[in-house]
Amino acid sequence: MNETIKLEIQNMTKLYKNGDGVKNINLKVRQGELMTLLGPSGCGKTTILRTIGGFLECNAGAILIDGKDIADLPPEKRPTAMVFQSYNLWPHMTVFDNLAFGLKLRKVPKAEIADRILDVLNLVKMPGTEKKYPNQMSGGQQQRIAIARSLLLKPEVLLLDEPFSALDAKIRMQMREELRKIQTDLDITVVFVTHDQEEAMALSDSTVVMNKGSIEQIGSPYEVYHHPASRYVADFIGEMNFIETQAGMHTAVRPENIRVEKGGGGDLEGQVRNIMMLGHYTEMVVQTRFGIVKAFVSGSEADLFKRGEHVALYFSDSRQFSE
Repeated sequence: MNETIKLEIQNMTKLYKNGDGVKNINLKVRQGELMTLLGPSGCGKTTILRTIGGFLECNAGAILIDGKDIADLPPEKRPTAMVFQSYNLWPHMTVFDNLAFGLKLRKVPKAEIADRILDVLNLVKMPGTEKKYPNQMSGGQQQRIAIARSLLLKPEVLLLDEPFSALDAKIRMQMREELRKIQTDLDITVVFVTHDQEEAMALSDSTVVMNKGSIEQIGSPYEVYHHPASRYVADFIGEMNFIETQAGMHTAVRPENIRVEKGGGGDLEGQVRNIMMLGHYTEMVVQTRFGIVKAFVSGSEADLFKRGEHVALYFSDSRQFSE
C-alpha cells in the first residue's frame, strides 16, 4: 500500500453542550487505505466523520488532506464526499438527475456529465437505470446510486456513515464486497463508520476501536482481534471468555483457542453443559468452577462428547487483563 499520508487529524476536539463528543483525536490515513471507525452508538465515530466532512465544526485541532488544513472550509469546498445511512437521494429526480446535480453545480459540460454518469453506473453495476426514480429501486440499489453520486465528485477522501446498516444481511455482504472492489480498483481513500464488528473486520485495512469519545486501539483487523490493547477491545471484538482466576485479574481466551478433551487436567476442567451446532462450527458450553466457558469445535469433534461429561480445556492462546 502507498505510504503517503492522505488524511491526518491532529489533536482534534469536538465537544457538544452536554459534554459528549471526542477529545484529542489523532489519526493518519494513507492513500488508498480503507479505515474503519468502530464502536457502539454514542462513542464519537460519526462525530469524527462529520468534522472531516465539514458538517460539524471542531473546537480545536487540525484536519489535513494532502498536507493542507481544511478545518475552516465549508463542506462544499472540501475535497471530500459523504454517503449517509439514509441514501439522501432526491425522490422527485431521476437517477440521472440525482447524479448530475453535483456536477452541474461544478459547471461540468453537459456531454462530459452524461459520459461520466454512464461510466459510474457501470462501475456500481447499475447500467440502464438513468430514467428510474429512487422509489422504483430497492434499498441496495439506492445505496449504490448514493455511492455513485459521491464517486462522481472524485473526492480525495470518501466518507461513509453506516451506509449498509438499513440493508438485509445478504445484500449488506454483497455491498461490502462491491465497495471493497471499487475502492481498491480506484485506489481511493475511505473512512468508514460502523458499529458492526464483522463489517469492520471484513472491510478494513485498519480499524480504529472507539470508546466514549476516545480511541482505544488502532491496528489491522488481525491486530485488534488477536492482540487487543485493552479489556474493552477484547470484549467488543468477537467472542471472548473472561475467566476470573484471581481477584481483579481475568484470563481472556477466545472460544476457537480452546481444545476440549475427555477427562481432567488441562488449563481448566468442568462439565459439558450444552452442545449447539452453529453452521460451520459447534459451540460447547462448559461449566467450570470459575463459571461458564465457551469453546468452538468442529462437528466431528463435538460428536465425541455428551452433556454432563467431565472434560479438560486446553488454551492455545490467552491474555491477562486487570479490572
